[in-house]
Amino acid sequence: MPQKSYRQALNEALHHEMARDPRMIVLGEDIAGGAGASGQQDAWGGAFGVTKGLLGAFGPSRVRDTPISESAFVGAAAGAALTGLRPVVEIMFVDFLGVCFDQIFNQAAKFRYMFGGRAVTPFVLRATYGAGTRSASQHSQALYPIFTHVPGLKVVIPSNPYDAKGLLIQAIRDDDPVIFLENKLLYDTVGEVPDGAYSIPFGEANVLKEGDDATIIAFGRMVHFAKEAAAILAAEGIDCTVVDPRTTSPLDEDTILEMTEATGRVVIVDEANPRCGMAADISSIIAENAFGALKAPIMKVTAPHTPVPYAPNLEAAYLPDAKKIADAVRKTMAYRR
Repeated sequence: MPQKSYRQALNEALHHEMARDPRMIVLGEDIAGGAGASGQQDAWGGAFGVTKGLLGAFGPSRVRDTPISESAFVGAAAGAALTGLRPVVEIMFVDFLGVCFDQIFNQAAKFRYMFGGRAVTPFVLRATYGAGTRSASQHSQALYPIFTHVPGLKVVIPSNPYDAKGLLIQAIRDDDPVIFLENKLLYDTVGEVPDGAYSIPFGEANVLKEGDDATIIAFGRMVHFAKEAAAILAAEGIDCTVVDPRTTSPLDEDTILEMTEATGRVVIVDEANPRCGMAADISSIIAENAFGALKAPIMKVTAPHTPVPYAPNLEAAYLPDAKKIADAVRKTMAYRR
């Protein structure tokens, strides 16, 4: 199977779906190279190069540069979805969704419900998230718990190139609004990705490794640290299961509970802040539904409840990593009722 980067996998998904469905359009800043500027238009492919090549293949009527006004073009995309188009919107950083949150949670998320199921909103909003690039507090947050909280939105966090392509195709074909979040530090990671189109259903977790001693649940980039921690612990004789939920809404509760019951020890790794985050949410699901299976308290490895620091040493301390995850697993393994 061909080796492709996370960025290439996303680009392929967009190419496949634009060629398949003429109703699909792409909107975003600098995805076509500066609309309204003098001189030759050049397809930059957005801030991270994901949409590169789309302008030449599908033309400026379907690949549209937007003003620096997220509230305007996210609102326009929500309205376009109601008229029968299938827009994919690129937002440079998830942090910027604060300026268009009304269009997302008060409008797009509620259209189907408010109109009795008659108004579908096939609208994908792609954005980057995550710390580790020295981009400071306003460009580095992991805000997926906020969107997971909103009924009517689907939230996707792919951790590898294969999932990135399959989940994006699924998101584009879905008739509900999807928040599709890409960690900036995963764009150059490489993995096996088929050339053809394929989709991965939402709400189906990926169990990357099964073990008997403890279950590690992680999202996005944190999955790679979880796998690294599992390898470190395996050398010590501790055999871990590693679960990547892939989507936070819908969430595959069945697999999470099944893996919890199999090991009795759980560590949840979440780059988001700890209060009202995914680690807290999953902890409550396990406590309510599988408390009797637990051999030790649930451990959470998250960012602290602070803004993302800019200083390199503080940013490194802020993020979960393999050492912190391994330490949490050791702690839960040492616990005896």
